[in-house]
Amino acid sequence: MYSSSEINIGNTFLGGNSPIRIQSMTTTKTMDTVATVNQVARLAKAGCDFVRITTQNINEANNLKDIKEGLCKIGIDIPLIADVHFNPKIAEVAAQFVDKVRINPGNYIDSQSSISEKLIPLLSVCKKHNTAIRIGVNHGSLSETILYKFGNSALGMVESLMEFVRICKNHNFNKLILSVKASNVVMIIDANKLLVKKLIGEGLNYPIHLGVTEAGSEDEGRVKSAAGIGYLLAHGIGDTIRVSLSEDPVAEIPVAKMLIDFYGKRWNIANGIPHESIRIATKYFSRKPPLVLTSGKSELADYSNHNESINVDSGKKGYEICKLVYPNLSIEELIIRATVDATILMLQNKPDGIWFENNDITTHDQNAKLSLEILQVLGLRISKTEFIACPTCGRSSIVLVNLLQEVKKHTSHIRGLKIAVMGCSVNGPGEMADADYGMVGTGNGNVDLYKGRKLIQKNIKQEQSIDALINLIKISGDWKNR
Repeated sequence: MYSSSEINIGNTFLGGNSPIRIQSMTTTKTMDTVATVNQVARLAKAGCDFVRITTQNINEANNLKDIKEGLCKIGIDIPLIADVHFNPKIAEVAAQFVDKVRINPGNYIDSQSSISEKLIPLLSVCKKHNTAIRIGVNHGSLSETILYKFGNSALGMVESLMEFVRICKNHNFNKLILSVKASNVVMIIDANKLLVKKLIGEGLNYPIHLGVTEAGSEDEGRVKSAAGIGYLLAHGIGDTIRVSLSEDPVAEIPVAKMLIDFYGKRWNIANGIPHESIRIATKYFSRKPPLVLTSGKSELADYSNHNESINVDSGKKGYEICKLVYPNLSIEELIIRATVDATILMLQNKPDGIWFENNDITTHDQNAKLSLEILQVLGLRISKTEFIACPTCGRSSIVLVNLLQEVKKHTSHIRGLKIAVMGCSVNGPGEMADADYGMVGTGNGNVDLYKGRKLIQKNIKQEQSIDALINLIKISGDWKNR
């Protein structure tokens, strides 16, 4: 963990009390100017500060100019970000029309090219047009060179990013935003803390963008996003955030606002959770209560049946449970507050379990479900199926939100499995690499089916893909009846 002094350095280093901004991404096709303009306008009105747009080819890069002009005509002045993968020339065109270009080191440079050879022309264009660059590393798309040197690790993510940062610095380009993202919450936390230390060690000062990739939808997506983003915000790390949900992108904005409202004040939490409005108590049990980290008797238990406490001063070993009592929060607020507070407690204090009370606004069952969801995303207790799913974007060729709902409907009862639903191949196969089964959109409404990292079946029609997934799980011996 950071020492108190390191947290203070981080606060100054990351912009002091500057406001934290919200980013989202369009799901429309970039060549559909009207649809994209309308969606950007909806996001802006919802409170989004920056909007990222898929930019896959030169035509889409040029169309960013029309999108920008269309927004100006309806009085929407919001910074746009071009999301570019694979082709540096596309980034150079896009940089003429947008405020920021996002590039991913893992798939921006081919193995035959030097980084400088491909990056320096973009720096020149960005200097000319005063365009910023976000260097965004995803855990699932590290280059073969980085994987060989550092493995698929937090260090590998940071070193991949720093290669590009150092070239930018050497060529006097400093209009940078940095991000290291993954679908694993603990990996994100480790990578961002390592990134801050690395930047401070090299005397560099750049803003950091936070997000959890492939967080999924509904409560699961919100818990996963809150755990990673909220923990880092509470430690003074982060200047912009994106809550990546497999839903309408407008649904991301209220969640992001709550995270900023509750945890975006550059708290120094060296001595505890940054809230006076909750009570934290520690109880000790002589027998394991239902929400300790090892498996218990009941997933949905009435806490009132587990009030047997012991005097730990007597020397008798007990089980430490952190109890967080909240002041009449709505379920939406409780999901965010309890997730971040519990993540801080679990990763720093390492108690044996968590216990929520919300003054009878939420039921014991709701509190227990939330507890289990939090423990699952932290990898501390597996109690259900985990779904890894990207927020859909203009690259997706499948109706991802519908497919994810169907996958959940048929497989959510299989405890312990990880199942991924990915919209395209840009980060799909990489980010779902630790899933047991995965589906990746490949074009024309088709998906490829994976078992682990192995491609099992190609180009399955979306309407036939659920049966194909269920059949694969069954013949692999992992299927369980409800």
